[in-house]
Parts: sequence; C-alpha cells; structure tokens
Amino acid sequence: MILQNDLTRGPLFPKMMRFAIPYLAACFLQTFYGMADLFITGQYYGAAPVTGVSIGSQVMHMIIVMIAGLTIGSAVSIARALGAKDEKEAFRLMGSAAALFIPFSLVFTGLLFLSMPFILQLLQTPPEALEDTRAYLTICFAGVPLIVLYNTVSGFFRGMGNTKAPMTFIAISGVVNIFLDYLLIGSFHMSAAGAAWGTFASEVVSVVLSFVYLYRKLAPLSLTRSSFIPGKKWTRRILSIGVPISCQDGLIQVSFLIITAIANSRGVEAAAAVGIVEKIISFLFLVPSAMMSTVSATAAQNLGAGLTERSRQALRYGITVCVTFGLLCILLIHFKAPEIVALFVPGETAVIAMGNDYFQSYVADCAIAGIHFCFSGYFAACRKAAFSFIHNVISIFTVRIPGTYAAALLFPSTLYPMGMAAPAGSFLSVIICVFIICVFLYKKYVRQQPGCRKNR
Repeated sequence: MILQNDLTRGPLFPKMMRFAIPYLAACFLQTFYGMADLFITGQYYGAAPVTGVSIGSQVMHMIIVMIAGLTIGSAVSIARALGAKDEKEAFRLMGSAAALFIPFSLVFTGLLFLSMPFILQLLQTPPEALEDTRAYLTICFAGVPLIVLYNTVSGFFRGMGNTKAPMTFIAISGVVNIFLDYLLIGSFHMSAAGAAWGTFASEVVSVVLSFVYLYRKLAPLSLTRSSFIPGKKWTRRILSIGVPISCQDGLIQVSFLIITAIANSRGVEAAAAVGIVEKIISFLFLVPSAMMSTVSATAAQNLGAGLTERSRQALRYGITVCVTFGLLCILLIHFKAPEIVALFVPGETAVIAMGNDYFQSYVADCAIAGIHFCFSGYFAACRKAAFSFIHNVISIFTVRIPGTYAAALLFPSTLYPMGMAAPAGSFLSVIICVFIICVFLYKKYVRQQPGCRKNR
C-alpha cells in the first residue's frame, strides 16, 4: 500500500495540518536557499553583489515555482487514483511523469542558457551588478535538471500523502547550503558565484536523498515493468492540470520580474529595495502556497473517493488559514518593516527607506492572494486547472502590470504606490474565483435537482 496519509477519513482540519506543516517547512527551507544567499552576501559585500544575487535568485524562484506548478499535475492525479484505491493507476502516473519531466528538464536548461542575454536585458540589470548576476545565473541554470528531478519525486510523495520525507531532505540540504555560503562567500570571497555554488551543492544532496528514499519505499512492493510504462492517457491527465498551474505561476512571477525591471531602471538602491522585499514576500507566500497544495491533495483524494462535500470543506479550511496568516503579516510589517529590510543591507539607509515604503503597501497581498491560491488548488483537484490560469491572466494584464507602470510614472519619488498593484490584482482574482465557483456549483448541483426548470 503506497498511500501513506489517508485524507478521506477522520477529522479533516487536523489531517490537513499534518499534511500542510511538513510541506510548509520544506517550502520554507527551499526558499531559504535564496534567502541565505542574499543575506550572507549582504554581510560581506555592498549593493551591487546583493542586487546581482537578488535578481538572479528572483529568476530562479520563478523557475522553481513554474516547475513545482507543473508537477502538481502528477501529485493531484496520483492522489485521486489512491483516493479511489487504484494503485496500478498511480504507478502508471508515476512512470508517465518521470518519462515526461526528465527530458523536459534537459531541454528547458538549454533554453535558459540560450536566453540568458535576453533575460539580463529584459530585467534592465544595473551595469554595476551585471557580472554578478550573470555568474549567479550560469551556475544556477546548470542545476535546473536537479530542481526538476526533486520536484517530480516530491510530487509523488505529496500524491501519496507524505510531506514529511521531502521536509527532511530539504532540511539536510539546507544545512549544506548555509555552510557552503559562509565558506565560499565569506572565506573564499567568491561573491555571487559562491552563493550559486552553495545552492547547486544543496540541490544535489536533496535529489540523492529523495531518490534513495523513494526506491526503498517502492522496492518491496510487487511491481512489474509495465507499472511504469508511460502512456498518452496518463501524460495528458498530468499536463491538463500541471500546465495551466505552471503557466499561472509563471505569469505571476513575470509580473514580479516586470516590477523588478521597472525598479532597476530607477537605480541600484531601488533595485536592491524591491529585490529584498520581493524575496521576503516570496517567503511569506509559502503559507498560501502550502495551503494551495494541501487543498489540492486533500480535495483530490476525497473527490477520488466520491466525497464531494468533504473536498469543499477542505477549500473553506484553506481559505481560513490563509486569511488569518495574512492579517498577522500585515500587523507585523506595519511595525517592523524597516528593521526587517535592514537585516539584509545594514547601514544602507536609502535602500531601507525605499524598502519600507514598498513593503507597507505590498504586504496586504499576503491575505488576499491566499484566497485565490486555495481556489486554484481546488480547481486543480476538480481537473479544472484552466480556471486558475484564466483569472490570473485577467488580473495580471488588467491590474498588476498596468498598475505598476502607472505608479512608477506618477510617483517617481516613492515605491509605496507600486506595492499596491499586487494586492489590487489579487483582489480581482478573488472576485473572478468566487464567480467561477458559484457558476460551477450551480451547473453541477442546482441544475441537476429534479425541480429545476431546465430538467422539466
């Protein structure tokens, strides 16, 4: 039996938290790679190397988020199969995912190397930080296949209801990353390149550990070679969920990169301020991201078992957790934003002041975005991931990007209005999600009632 956490039985909220907390811890540690790179670089170097690591780690965060979104397709599909007690189907989904994602990782890595000059130009990288950014990205791009492999195996574990194992692997590799950062950046004076090499080594550790553990878990089972033969049906099922979510997450990150490009055009201080706040926000967004995956896995298992109402209850619990967390973040940042920014650039008063302005308005997104994150997880479990893509496209191209550009033009002396664009876009997404879910539920449940006029 490969189902390691049955989310279809027992009290739902405690079950969700037992799934979410290890997953959140793993996401925290994975994001901590970039946070540690930025923090440790700031302790030894000035604004230019910090900006290089900031821009490079933001690009890598976008790549990681898109890869993780793509693998949600396999996690949700495996969870639905196991909820229906169909292990053979789950193994076929694993085989198809492996056959799909491994070649993809190699092609994707080649495309990233080819597009590096375009990426640096698109982000309007300040001249002072150009070499540091290029060095950081060159090494990190080489580790993209490792990121794909780890997230693929991690998706298998989430589908099986196991989030503790990935947390353990990331914890070990995180210790390796921090140790190497201090060694390579501090002792060997390798600047941004040292930060990148530390991240690369930690990725190797996490991949090796996850593959060894997966093999030990599956080897005792009576499996045949045909269990892992990929097929069009399973590949299509994975991609129909994963591609819209990956595109959705990619578009959100593109909007962040456009904000970075606008900030970069305003000088190295504004670039550093925006980069630091974006990195902290990406850290805070781990809770909504964890709840999105928790809602998707929980709802998927329950939908596979035919427990529709329990799947909707998972959505309500997820939204409650995200809104509560977001309100706490708003309260914290209102009083402590300058001190938090100063941790990354001690003594850089201009960067701290700009970062405070940007942070104070941006932090509202921690509460608002969590709502549509949970809706996206539920849509994925219902195999309606295209809904997530639709609401994000609308909000990004009608609010986020135009709002950021307008704020930069109209308020050149402060970053506060720029920070309002993201929560405004998320608010529009929430409105669209509520509309979609109401229409979806009406069509699925109300119109099927015997007394409905459409059925007469």
